[in-house]
Amino acid sequence: MSLTYSSMLELGTELIPFDLSNTVSKKHFSSDELDNSKPSLIMFICNHCPYVIHYHSEIKQISHDYKDQINIVAISSNDIDNYPQDGPKEMHNLWEKLGLSFPYLFDETQTIAKAYKAECTPEFYLFDTNRKLVYRGRLDESSPNSNIQPSGKDIRNALDNLFNDEEISNDQFPSMGCNIKWK
Repeated sequence: MSLTYSSMLELGTELIPFDLSNTVSKKHFSSDELDNSKPSLIMFICNHCPYVIHYHSEIKQISHDYKDQINIVAISSNDIDNYPQDGPKEMHNLWEKLGLSFPYLFDETQTIAKAYKAECTPEFYLFDTNRKLVYRGRLDESSPNSNIQPSGKDIRNALDNLFNDEEISNDQFPSMGCNIKWK
């Protein structure tokens, strides 16, 4: 594991289109399928990263708490030749185990991760209903072995501000985690 920080895609960036294999439904899922009346939370994760595993319960809780208010999509872009535990079958099995139903997409060519300038897992990107990036970076200040329980504070603040038509602070912190396993 190599500790890596996100590169912080520029705020205001338009949602970068994608059309990837959804390991949950075993069909393709396109960004065109997102409900434009809702904000979209796009996360780059993988199965084996301890930073992502640290956030499993909070990702589940956010998906429950904001279920009808936001689109949520997870994307894994890791090289599965060297990290087979991050393959589509394993992704599907993890989602079943966690009881999650939102799309978990496999970016086999790594094109989408590169387009988003994703560097690590996890990374979070929040787009408003105009498909403009309003938040990117970490879920919260916790990390494995930090003795801080995940709260999703940073993402929750951004979401709540968005829903209350309040300004989302530009003072955002990069995510940190395992580097994306490039081919």
